[in-house]
Amino acid sequence: MIKAALSVLLVLVAVSSAKYIPKSGKRIPQTLSRGWGDQLIWAQTYEEALYWARLRNKPLMVLFHLEDCPHSLEFKKLVSEDNGIQRTLDEDFIVLNLMYETTDKHLSPDGQYVPRVIFVDPTMTVRADIIGRYSNRMYAYEPVDLKLFKSNIEKAKKLLKSEL
Repeated sequence: MIKAALSVLLVLVAVSSAKYIPKSGKRIPQTLSRGWGDQLIWAQTYEEALYWARLRNKPLMVLFHLEDCPHSLEFKKLVSEDNGIQRTLDEDFIVLNLMYETTDKHLSPDGQYVPRVIFVDPTMTVRADIIGRYSNRMYAYEPVDLKLFKSNIEKAKKLLKSEL
C-alpha cells in the first residue's frame, strides 16, 4: 500500500514539473530563444515579427533584455519555467526577443532599458495602454512583476479579440 502511494506521488511530482510541450509535439530548441522558451518559435527580426503578426492576426510581444543583466536573468528564469506563459505565447502570440535596440523609435518611447516588454497588435500599433508598474520605465518588468506580466499578456490577447 505504501509503495503504491509513493509511486502515485512520484508520478504526480514528475507530471507537475514537466516543461510545456506544444500541441504539435516537442520542437528542436532554437538559438533565437536565448533561454526564454526553447519550445517557442521566435522571429529573427522586428520586421519579420511584424509580418507574421499581421499575416496570422496575432499580437506581437517584443522582449528586450541583456545576457549579463541580473534583472533580465531572473525574469527570464521565471518566464521560461512558467508553463502557462509558455503555452499562451506559443498559441496566441508572435514572439521576438532582442538583445539590441531596433531603429524603430516606437519600441523605446520612454528610453532604452532592460528587461522591457512591448506589445504590438496586428495593425502594427504599439500598445501604449499595456504597461508595467513603473512611471519612469513604463514597459519594464522585474521578477516581482510576474503576476502583472501575466495579466498584461491576457489583456493583449483579449483586447485584440474584442477590438479587431
